[in-house]
Parts: sequence; C-alpha cells; structure tokens
Amino acid sequence: MPIAREGFREIALATVVLGLFAWGAAWVYWPLAIPFALVWVWVLSFFRDPTRRGTFERGELCSPADGTVTEITPLDDYEPLGGPAIRIGMFLSLFNVHVNRSPCSGAVRSLSYRAGEYLDARHPESGKRNESNTLVIDPDGAMPGPIEVRQVAGFVARRNICHALENQHLTIGERFGLIKFGSRTELVIPQRNGTEILVKLGDQVRAGLTVMARQPVAVSNDLDRLENRSSQGSPSMAG
Repeated sequence: MPIAREGFREIALATVVLGLFAWGAAWVYWPLAIPFALVWVWVLSFFRDPTRRGTFERGELCSPADGTVTEITPLDDYEPLGGPAIRIGMFLSLFNVHVNRSPCSGAVRSLSYRAGEYLDARHPESGKRNESNTLVIDPDGAMPGPIEVRQVAGFVARRNICHALENQHLTIGERFGLIKFGSRTELVIPQRNGTEILVKLGDQVRAGLTVMARQPVAVSNDLDRLENRSSQGSPSMAG
C-alpha cells in the first residue's frame, strides 16, 4: 500500500509512542497491547496514497477528494468565478483517503491561503470561516472556467498541504496535496446551460475516479469539426 510522504513524520512519531505504550502494556498483560497496535495501523492507513487512473470524457470533472457529499449549493453570483456557480462540499472522515486531486486538466491561475477558525468540517459555515487553501484552475479546451478547489481545515485537521504552483499545469486526477486528519474539500464550478451535477447529497465519492459534474463543450466540438473540414477539404493550388 503506497503511503503519502507527507505522513512520514506522523507515522514515525506514532511508531515510537504507540510502540512504547504497547510494549509497556504487554508486560502487564499482552492483550492490552492490541488497542495500541490498532491505532498504529489506523495512522498508517490514514496516509495511504492509492494509485488512481480514472477515464473521463470531455467536459467531465472528477472528485478532488474521497468522502461524503454534504453540500450542493447554487450560487447566483460567485465573484471569484465571475457569475453563477455551483459549490459541492465533501466531508472527509478520519477513515477516508485524504489526498487531494485536480478535478480537471488545466493551468493553476492562483493559490491563496486564508487563516480562520476550526469549526467541525460538517458545519455549514466551515467553508467560509475555517482556515483554508484555495486553488483556481483555468481548464483546458472549451470547458467553462475557472474551476475552484478549496482545502478546508476542520476541528481535527489543522494543516492543509498543497504542492501545486502558480502556472503549473495539472492533469485531471493528478495529485496536488493532502489534508491531515478529518476535513472538508469544496469544488466550485461555473453554472452554464447544460451543466449537469452527477452526484447527490450523501453520495460517497473518490478522488480521481468519481465524475462529479459534466460541463457543455459542444461549441468546442463544432469548432474542431470545422477545422477538420477546412484542413481536409481545401483545394490544392499546385499546378
């Protein structure tokens, strides 16, 4: 099982501390060491980093996180995206994979960090009031953009890690960061005629695999056809 490098420090600390407790407990009565061993296994599994290779059609956006869909909110005028948008919020429990992945292919326009509170990640105000890290991505092709992904710290999660850089190109499903110990991830996309949300409240989603939404890209397809006809059907001027 691949392990996220961001968790090496916590795993090493847990190994030492829990190992000492387990050793001491085993001296008294060996079954008392079992709970400490189980906690160590949980710490190890928390930082698992599974390989993900999803297949997506044009216009599809994948989930940026593993977890449960807890919010789908239309936004009449979302200033960062310049118009109507839809926000999809996902709660990451202590048992979910906590690696974040890009919901689309595109260039990172901006990164911004905001200090804040540490409300429970399931609280409806957590996205607005908690510490967060926000990526704005300009998607490739004719997909409406920009796309916003927000890592939100929760009551337990106190650290957002983001490795993406401004102007870096990310591919859909590519790993860009991680949130430690229970958190929330938000995906905000422009709302256009033909925008489809493919998940509902309570759905379990997986980063880099679950298709969250589909955006219209018909205009781009029409342009592609016109360009192909032009290049294939233009008469030769030779002779």
